[in-house]
Order: sequence, then C-alpha cells, then structure tokens
Amino acid sequence: MNDPSATTSVTLQPRAYGDGDASFQAAGGVEGIRRLVAEFYRQMDTLPKAAAIRAMHPSDLSGAADKLHRFLCGWLGGPKLYMEKYGSIHIPSAHAHLAIGEQERDAWLLCMERALAMQNYPQEFRDYLLRELFRPAEGCRLAATKFRETPRSRDD
Repeated sequence: MNDPSATTSVTLQPRAYGDGDASFQAAGGVEGIRRLVAEFYRQMDTLPKAAAIRAMHPSDLSGAADKLHRFLCGWLGGPKLYMEKYGSIHIPSAHAHLAIGEQERDAWLLCMERALAMQNYPQEFRDYLLRELFRPAEGCRLAATKFRETPRSRDD
C-alpha cells in the first residue's frame, strides 16, 4: 500500500532548444533578442566582410532591426510580434530580389556569430542557434539564385 510518509522526488529536465519557447527564453526573451539584434547590426556596420550586405540595407537600420527582432521573437518560440505588426512572411521569398550568394550568406552568419558571442548565452545555445539560422540564410541564397536565373520579361 502507499506509505504517506514516503516522499517522491521529481527532477525536471530543462527543455531542449526548439521545444516550445525554450529558445526564446534562452535568448533572454524580448529584451535579450533586442540586445542580440542591436549587436548584430553593430557588427554589420563595422565588419569589412559585411560591407556588401550592409549596402543592401537603408542607412537607417531601425526598420530592419525592428523586423528582425520581431521575427526572431516568434521564430524562437516566443510571441509572434512580426505577424502582429507586419503579417506573415516567407523569409527566402522576401529576400529573393537581393544579390545573395555564398559570400553574402556567410557574411550575414558571421555578423550573427559575432553578435551571439557578445551575449551571455551558453555556448551550447549559441552553437544551436547558429546551426538553425543557417537554414533560412541558405534558403535566402537559394531563392536569390533562382530569382536571378529566372528569365524576366522586359516589363519585370
């Protein structure tokens, strides 16, 4: 029978990144992601290897920073802030018109890698996030390549 004096010990395992809002929480929530995005664009502004991707943006980065911040919040499992303000987005399609090749993809990832290194995130989370961000970055490269290779009429 059950012994009322017995205690049960339950150890909760931390959720894996990508599970629910675990990544959003690991990134520091809304404010942590805001800091990450600010550092990302600081890196883009200062890294010589990022000059080509910086040139794809307007001089005032506040709009781009707002969009990336809102997108990452939802993408990491937090509130869908991008959708609330801008509606739905398919990242590769939204960037298809840009001249994104391997160098541009890698420059974007370098900015993110440097920005992640400046955050107080566990190395395991930094590595995870960079691996996951490769997917949309590569998707943008592929979409841009397809866009450039698609014949256009004179009216396009």
